[in-house]
Amino acid sequence: MNAVFKALSHPARRQIVAMLQKRPMTSGEIAAVFDMAWPSVTGHLSALKEADLVETEREGNSVRYRLNISAAEEAVGFLLDITQKASSARKRRAVSPSPRPALRSKPA
Repeated sequence: MNAVFKALSHPARRQIVAMLQKRPMTSGEIAAVFDMAWPSVTGHLSALKEADLVETEREGNSVRYRLNISAAEEAVGFLLDITQKASSARKRRAVSPSPRPALRSKPA
């Protein structure tokens, strides 16, 4: 799962994932959206593939990329779990009264 979060740490990769949510795309279609060198686009696609966020399928001379929902679901499930636990803990702290500070008596 660390690879998923690392892959999603770059804005270009998040944009690619958003594009692939709509439909599978060839590497050329993906590259056409970005103003960067082909090796940079290839590097981003490789990082997404290594994180198992995308699957590839060769079509003649091109490669078609599609989003791998199961890897994304695992990451989302993890985030939901920790946010729900944090929310529950916050609610418990808000409901339970905090201990009162002990009163000190002044020396005579």
